[in-house]
Amino acid sequence: MVSTIALPLAQSSFSPILFSSKPLIRPTQAVPLSRHSKFSLCYSLSRPIRSLSFHRTNRSPASTTRGRAICFYNADEDKQKGSESDWPILKRWDVPWKWQTVSLTSLACGLSFVLTGLIETAAIPYLGLQIGELNLDEKAEILFLDQAITTAVVLVVLYSLTNTLEPHTEDLYRYDLREPFDLQKGWLLWAGIGLIAALAAIALTGAAMSLFSGENPQRETDALVRLLPLIGSSSISTACLLGITGFLAPILEETVFRGFLMVSLTKWLPTPVSVFISAAVFAVAHLTPGEFPQLFVLGAALGFSYAQTRNLLTPITIHAFWNSGVILLLTFLQLQGYDIRELLQASQ
Repeated sequence: MVSTIALPLAQSSFSPILFSSKPLIRPTQAVPLSRHSKFSLCYSLSRPIRSLSFHRTNRSPASTTRGRAICFYNADEDKQKGSESDWPILKRWDVPWKWQTVSLTSLACGLSFVLTGLIETAAIPYLGLQIGELNLDEKAEILFLDQAITTAVVLVVLYSLTNTLEPHTEDLYRYDLREPFDLQKGWLLWAGIGLIAALAAIALTGAAMSLFSGENPQRETDALVRLLPLIGSSSISTACLLGITGFLAPILEETVFRGFLMVSLTKWLPTPVSVFISAAVFAVAHLTPGEFPQLFVLGAALGFSYAQTRNLLTPITIHAFWNSGVILLLTFLQLQGYDIRELLQASQ
């Protein structure tokens, strides 16, 4: 409940008084200062006075008496809120976690990712599977299962720790399919804008690196080289690769790097700074130093698109189209008879 106090003033004149103290007040509806007064005063006991506002109001359509309202409000707060509404990309999240939770959760996610891979690798021989004797489709299916298990384990650890220690609001970990083409927060609309911006930014980054270094930028292709035997080998292999790169990996990486890390950093840092830090961690986590500039630019585009819509479906969609686009392009070239390995080596 908000307390409102009416104080009488003289009808003849009124002079604004500058308050040196800071009584806790915030705006409410204007109320008459006295029964016959021409003036009204509105305030409540919650925030300090910042400025005075005067505006003219009519008592009622039938009334012939006109008066003025004198409203006290926090001008700095209104200005800040107006700025945030004009630039939602600068708005911070209401993060309930402390730095201990962020550190513990980050460590737990990293350990669960590594340990899950080690356990799966050690368990394969006990299941009677010999990797060297498997065909390409079976290898693709194992890779898909491995990524599915890893994604599930890391997300369970992430959600469990952050929800158990400090329950979060609806604004965190938000996956909302509604209004995909809304001009301000449409997840599909801004995914398209973010994808185009990422493509342009990465192209400019590559051109700048080539210009300043005098040679083509070095590109890490180790991950693609390992997947080359599976690309275009069969419909099953292609489907498994698309499931890994276009569905499971985007959900895992965007939830961890954008949904958790970037959002957590906004508790202490401005949102743009949080975007760049999370993009750098995202690039480093791929363990491909030659691709760091491109991955950093991609991570920044993913972060800003998420900050605009506050919907994880936006960066997930960009990430999914980016990864699956590479696989589909290489599959098409493979089916057309091109030597993909030679093309990748030539692009280094």
